[in-house]
Amino acid sequence: MAEDLTIVKGDKTTQYQSLLPQIAALLEGENDLIANLGNVCAALKTQFGFFWVGFYWVKNDELVLGPFQGPVACTRIKKGRGVCGQAWEKAATLIVPDVEAFPGHIACSSLSKSEIVIPVFKNGLVCGVLDVDSEFLNHFDETDALYLEKILHLIPMGN
Repeated sequence: MAEDLTIVKGDKTTQYQSLLPQIAALLEGENDLIANLGNVCAALKTQFGFFWVGFYWVKNDELVLGPFQGPVACTRIKKGRGVCGQAWEKAATLIVPDVEAFPGHIACSSLSKSEIVIPVFKNGLVCGVLDVDSEFLNHFDETDALYLEKILHLIPMGN
């Protein structure tokens, strides 16, 4: 298990390519989902300095806040509400360049300006979402989507 990250500067692709094997090393041999989700959040926040990085997990027909890094967050989100709820409902990654222009956006923090939400799958069903917020407009693109999805595939989901 790695205990420190090597922070790499450069373009997004270079940063993600450096981070992927480091996250794999963090997750290797650890089967506790909460521990792994926490380390993924910390690694992403450390490497990229995102405003907020966290997971919401499906529980009793709601998304419930899980491990995260950043300021306090909304605790529960209904299916179809906000970016997270819509990513869950559509089972698709959503990239929002300007959260103020997103219909039904849930403002957990007025400092968040753009967002990407990636569904987490287990046995073909959405079991949660990875939510990443930035304090900058137009921060996320297809490069983020590609690599964040790859990172999610590294997480052992258990049974």
